[in-house]
Amino acid sequence: MEQFRLPKIPMPTFPLPQAVQDVLDEAEVKLAHRPKLLQLFKNCFPNTLETTTKLMDDGTTFVITGDIPASWLRDSVEQVIHYIPFAKHDEDLQRIIGGLIKRHVKYVLIDPYANAFNESANDWHWNKSDGTEMSPWVWERKFEIDSLCFVVRLAYLYWKETERTDIFDESFRQAMDTIANLFRTEQYHFEQSPYRFTRDNGIQHDSLQNKGMGMPVNYTGMVWSGFRSSDDACDFHYNIPGNMFAVVALRQMQEFYEWIFRDQDVVRELKKLEQEIDRGIRLYGIYRHPDFGPIYAYETDGFGNHCLMDDAGTPGLMSIPYLGYVDANDLIYQNTRKFALSSQNPFYYEGIAAKGIGSPHTPPHYIWHMALSMQGLTASSKDEKLELIQMLENTDADTGYMHEGFHADDPAIFTRKWFAWSNSLFSQLVLKAMKEDIL
Repeated sequence: MEQFRLPKIPMPTFPLPQAVQDVLDEAEVKLAHRPKLLQLFKNCFPNTLETTTKLMDDGTTFVITGDIPASWLRDSVEQVIHYIPFAKHDEDLQRIIGGLIKRHVKYVLIDPYANAFNESANDWHWNKSDGTEMSPWVWERKFEIDSLCFVVRLAYLYWKETERTDIFDESFRQAMDTIANLFRTEQYHFEQSPYRFTRDNGIQHDSLQNKGMGMPVNYTGMVWSGFRSSDDACDFHYNIPGNMFAVVALRQMQEFYEWIFRDQDVVRELKKLEQEIDRGIRLYGIYRHPDFGPIYAYETDGFGNHCLMDDAGTPGLMSIPYLGYVDANDLIYQNTRKFALSSQNPFYYEGIAAKGIGSPHTPPHYIWHMALSMQGLTASSKDEKLELIQMLENTDADTGYMHEGFHADDPAIFTRKWFAWSNSLFSQLVLKAMKEDIL
């Protein structure tokens, strides 16, 4: 991601919400016997609030991803999601998270195909010459199915935790309708979709083939996606973890329409769409591996071709239980997990310092801290969780923070020293271990 950077947006500071401070105080006690892990947690847990969050005058919240002055729909959700369990009785957290939901709604209604947005209509773009329909609000317009799913996820989890319904206004409903309609359109990408994307920068994974339409696909019932959660172009455009996420999002949307909007007709429509996508996953997204048995493919085109890999980003195959599609005991997930953590995954690396999953988004032999955190969050055994926490603790290169990718042999060689999503996911893992009292 060594692209041109605009100057960093200054983020005004504000006092930490009391619920966040209470968690830090609890950590001082529970992690006192592990001073380095304690310091990492004290740095990473509040990092989103301290460095990337801006409360806007219109009641919304703008959250940049870190070292890039734009807000990714996906990243911004994962940057704040570890605060949701503490929001029920904290009005400051409700203002922050509820404000982010409102800003997401605004962005979806501006352009549901975009993955990243500006603070204002300032016409800043990752690449001004991209071959797609750009808005001055849009930083980047790579269509990634998971971006819209994360918008639903944040609203759903916030509602369930706080029981607040003030976010469910007419604009919210319009955004949900927009998401469902886009999913329906992208079930028939070549026949119905207006979306095209090309980028002439010499980086193959930054642009869609076939004049910006992507490689051919067969109808499966699944939703076409241009790009992965790493912002890299799909090889085959039915991304399986992304479609699993869409199934979960549609289930959550059904609850919005049943209990908030009281519209059973829409509930039935969403249920039908959910079933079509899920059937496509079951028919086309499972690969019979000669060593691991049936596993979930990473991508397919519906013509019988499969991309067998896993990527460190979320959604990925490792994160399937985290997303809520199946639980960690699902047999096909267990087979898939074994595959993803083996040398048969082309982006699994083992080195002197660590072993884990990387990404085609970073150089070979770079392991992602987010992959290690997700492996720990979805691990069934106490020993595996503790091993992953120790590995994370040992590979921060004494910076006090998590990074994007680091070299498997030398954690001092890393990408993105300021990457808030990675800090937040690490914090989720440590919080879970503290709750389970295993540290």
